[in-house]
Amino acid sequence: MRKIAVVAAGGTGGHLFPAQALAEALIARGWSIVLASDERVAGLAQDFPAERRIGLSAATFKRGDPIGMLRAGFAVSRGVLQARSVFREIEPKVVVGFGGYPSAPALVAAILDRRPTVIHEQNAVMGRANRMLAPHVKTVACAFPTLKKAPPKVAAAAQVVGNPVRPPIRALAELPYIPPEPNGPVRLLVTGGSQGARLLSELVPEAVKALPEDLRKRLQIVQQTRAESMNTARRAYRDALVDAEIAPFFRDIASRLRDAHLVIGRSGAGTVCEFAVAGKPAILVPLAIALDDDQGQNAKLLADAGGAEIARESQLTVQSLASALTVLLNNPARLAKMAAASRSVAIPDAAERLADVVERTAAAQA
Repeated sequence: MRKIAVVAAGGTGGHLFPAQALAEALIARGWSIVLASDERVAGLAQDFPAERRIGLSAATFKRGDPIGMLRAGFAVSRGVLQARSVFREIEPKVVVGFGGYPSAPALVAAILDRRPTVIHEQNAVMGRANRMLAPHVKTVACAFPTLKKAPPKVAAAAQVVGNPVRPPIRALAELPYIPPEPNGPVRLLVTGGSQGARLLSELVPEAVKALPEDLRKRLQIVQQTRAESMNTARRAYRDALVDAEIAPFFRDIASRLRDAHLVIGRSGAGTVCEFAVAGKPAILVPLAIALDDDQGQNAKLLADAGGAEIARESQLTVQSLASALTVLLNNPARLAKMAAASRSVAIPDAAERLADVVERTAAAQA
């Protein structure tokens, strides 16, 4: 019989990228993959290597909204019935959830059917959906050594495997960090983020304008920015006489990350783990409105190791960022030390480690 794994993931890159990395690792081991998500995303994830996509009814709700909670309950219940029907047809050997409300129906269906189940938590703080379901699944894997907000028994038993990253990013783990040469070009990469990206889109160019002239002349900037902020950013860099390439999205982000001497970005789980695998010194700006400060806790992994500096939104100004950039970019030895510290906490083979966990869980109930 074919080995079928159902991968249940939400609609953001933070959920889909590690799910895709796992899917590719399992396919290489002879598994067939079915992607389960909400009805919208199942049709959009065209690059996901699944032989079948199933769209399940799902919804979320705001805290303190009883009507929204009721509606979400009905939607998830419909999704569970849909998933159980599909599972009876395909008989998956294991169901793996990556968090987010779209993953809930497939996991609940698998739990009710007593099928092998795995949850992978990407953040240092366990998300709400995973928090509710984790006590009922067979195995919990996580990206970070700490797993805050998880039930104590879940946290104690969780297996640390890292965050699966895309193959082009994983390949960067084999490359040494080369700091900037004295008086040579200095390459700065600024990544975006689907939430709260406007702050970096507009603040970083202004901070660059405030840098000393000799440093600005050496700078080469690649910045991922919101479409509505592109003209403002271009004008700021032009006024500062700085070489800058600006776009809403870079398909070859791995090559941009490879060449960077310093990176600035939000601290979503995927971003933090990609920076670590690539071995890059970083300035991380956690999203202030993130629930449970999950981005702040993610950033702490690199900061505690010495690989990153954390810039909290409440304390971040044009001048504070300009000062931090001036200190770091003029100190190649410190950048190299930060790069080594960042790489020291990386887990480049996270996809393979998670695939091992998935196969062990499936075999244990075979």
